[in-house]
Amino acid sequence: MDFRTTIKIPDNRQILRHDDGVVLLGSCFSDNIGAKMRAAMMNVDINPYGPIYNPMSIAAGAERIIKGEPIAGATLFRQSGVWNSYAFHSRYSMADKGAALTLMNDRIAEAHEHLAAARLLVVTLGTAIVYRLRETGEVVSNCHKVPQHQFSREMASVDEMASALSSMVCSLHSFNPDLKIVFTVSPIRHIADGLDQNSLSKASLRVAVDRVIAEHPDCAEYFPSYEIVMDDLRDYRFYATDMVHPSDVAVEYIWQTFQATYLDDRAAQAVARCERVYKRLMHRPMSSNREVVERFNADTVTVVGNLVKEYPYLEKITEIRNILQQ
Repeated sequence: MDFRTTIKIPDNRQILRHDDGVVLLGSCFSDNIGAKMRAAMMNVDINPYGPIYNPMSIAAGAERIIKGEPIAGATLFRQSGVWNSYAFHSRYSMADKGAALTLMNDRIAEAHEHLAAARLLVVTLGTAIVYRLRETGEVVSNCHKVPQHQFSREMASVDEMASALSSMVCSLHSFNPDLKIVFTVSPIRHIADGLDQNSLSKASLRVAVDRVIAEHPDCAEYFPSYEIVMDDLRDYRFYATDMVHPSDVAVEYIWQTFQATYLDDRAAQAVARCERVYKRLMHRPMSSNREVVERFNADTVTVVGNLVKEYPYLEKITEIRNILQQ
């Protein structure tokens, strides 16, 4: 008997090499998958703005990256003792306005360069609910604990979301004609307003994405992260203790499915090797015996050297470069 409804993925697309550039935009689920790619030593730029959840903000953020358009200092505002931007996550907020602005604009410039050469863009949509600043009508990416009365809250329509995302795809294709765009809906549940609102939001996102893909079948497609968790895994064992975020096991399962869908054969082999080496790089010997520690470090230099001989492009990775310079 079959006790699971396994998601049937398309045959391996073989479109992504290990050294290809990848950019991830969207919800904190992009951080999860991006972390897996980073541990596999892939050429990845993860959430340049920090997590962004709604399609309107994601589309606006992508347009800003394409143009390389910096954030104006006048748009920053002080809240909770730090300077914030409505376009950026609070991880970029700082007590010094100039430092915050420099950090934000450096990330836009870095993402612009990375996206120009990238092979794949993964867009993770989290929610259809948007918050508009009443004063300007602007849809914000993050509210930064600004008093709630300064915003209006609404569920974006399918037409609005599809229009914003379709325009984004057109701009991306003009900017980087070789770029493949993979949309996915985050399996993270937004349940603060109730499960019924979460279901409506996720369904709206899925319909909007389907419409966009139908308009741009040559450069955009869908990867079923949401369906893998909801229908394939379908068990609270695969959630973290908050019952909202997928567990580490669930994220790993999705990552394995993603590899099987997009990575070419050589990339899959490289990922397996690099993940093992990355774990070694993150490991710190607990022994107080100096000889044991020195032997471990010497073996690590050898392992890294052999890896770079096979994959020379890995020399650009900071952790690899630091080991080789020892």
